[in-house]
Amino acid sequence: MTARPQLPDRAPRTKGAPTALDGLLVVDFTRVVAGPACTQTLADFGAEVIKIENPDGGDDTRHYEHADLAGESAAFVSLNRNKRGIALDLTKPEGCEVARELIARADVVVENFSSGVMKKYGIDYASVAPGNPRLVYCSISAYGRQGPFASRPGFDPITQAESGFMSLNGFPDGPPVRTGPPAVDLLTGMSACNAILLALFARDRLGRGQHVEVALFDTAVAMTQFYGMAYLMTGVNPSRQGNSPNGSPSVGVYEASDAPFYIACANDRLYRRLVIEVLGRADLASGEFGDRRSRTANKEKLRAILTGIFVQDLRENWVAKMKTANIPVGFLRTVEEAFNSPEVRERHRVSRISHPAAGSVPNIEPPINLALTPVVDPVAAPLLGEHTKEVLRKTLGYDDARIAALSEAGVFGMVRTTADV
Repeated sequence: MTARPQLPDRAPRTKGAPTALDGLLVVDFTRVVAGPACTQTLADFGAEVIKIENPDGGDDTRHYEHADLAGESAAFVSLNRNKRGIALDLTKPEGCEVARELIARADVVVENFSSGVMKKYGIDYASVAPGNPRLVYCSISAYGRQGPFASRPGFDPITQAESGFMSLNGFPDGPPVRTGPPAVDLLTGMSACNAILLALFARDRLGRGQHVEVALFDTAVAMTQFYGMAYLMTGVNPSRQGNSPNGSPSVGVYEASDAPFYIACANDRLYRRLVIEVLGRADLASGEFGDRRSRTANKEKLRAILTGIFVQDLRENWVAKMKTANIPVGFLRTVEEAFNSPEVRERHRVSRISHPAAGSVPNIEPPINLALTPVVDPVAAPLLGEHTKEVLRKTLGYDDARIAALSEAGVFGMVRTTADV
């Protein structure tokens, strides 16, 4: 059995440092990937995020199969750091009332239910905005909340397929390939976070909140980027190019004698450095290979020459020579190799943090660094319903009698909540 990698304890943040979103209350109705990725970023930078889950199983990612520690899946742990979790059955009128009271106090609501669900429970934007006009309400969906596709369910790979994005991934002689990690979900979550922060900035100037929307399909279309723009400009349908954009022979994966690496000599200046300073082949810098257009026209011949040269030495040696010549190059790593690399370890990208059931869980740092308002000290994703009573007492001011009545009414399901914190 493969041993878990050894991780350092996470170094605490500077004592007394402020947070970017201190005092911001976020009520989080999201689950799976895009929504939780959005709210985790808000939580990382100091917002109080209250994650509301169905007591019957909670967020679907709790049960994903990638890996788990003490019953907490890798997917859930990776997307729900720094949140306080409560279990609330919205099919109970009392549960909806608790949700409405939380929303009335909130700065931000984020939801990614299917179309019509929030309205059914009376907690859609139109229903709650009159009582909280400064509320920023973010809806995340597959195809938007309006129009003929609003009711269609959709997930990351579906929108990758339908947007044309998937058709750009893979090799010319193979089928389209979806990305491994859910790229559309994750970028949609980032876009939702941006939309919320923009709306909060506008609220400071205009004095009121607003409804903001982000759709996976719209994100996927935007991710076609210059390929999509090129089609609109020329009418030519772009094709898959594998690891080399436009088939460039000086950009892509090459095999050394022992392992693969990736080079990116995308312009004439970098290419000349490669063939003259690293390979000692000045003949490859002129004639049929002298400029980018010529190299593209003769790409198969040049690729064969480069392949024959690179296989003659070790990867470590080639990479060292290219770094000395200031050529963009990198090891083609597995996940195991990447997470044990000096770039990850010396940049303190991974650590371990305490967890109430597993003892500790791995932590991957947010990819954002703010000097004055750094991320908060990370707290592991909550157990299902872990903070229900704490939130009801501290945020809503409920007494024990009211909490007991809600429990008796089945609002918390069969989840065991933290009694006293």
